[in-house]
Amino acid sequence: MSSKKILVVDDSKTERHVLTTILEKNGYQVFTAESGAEALTKADELRPDLILMDVVMPGTNGFQATRTISKNEATKHIPIIICSSKGQETDKIWGLRQGAREYVVKPVKVAELLQKIAALS
Repeated sequence: MSSKKILVVDDSKTERHVLTTILEKNGYQVFTAESGAEALTKADELRPDLILMDVVMPGTNGFQATRTISKNEATKHIPIIICSSKGQETDKIWGLRQGAREYVVKPVKVAELLQKIAALS
């Protein structure tokens, strides 16, 4: 399997570490961003194969970053999975309307997350 690049965006150091560990153990190359603003820059620079996006972050939140990435000509092809503790149906619908392809509620179920990533690869 060729190593797919995944950008993990979360303001929590613990969440970034947990997700990075899961993904690296499964053969993915992982990059991280601590904010929505940093995600916009890294998405443009790195052109990852997929982005895991938290929602609740200071400054540019995950919904705003997802909308910007999915409307940018250079990055709109990158699938985004929102990975958030916000688990209401309205949150999921809103996230998908911003351009996300999938929505996973924290704490993540590893098998579910890997299945959704594989389906988008």
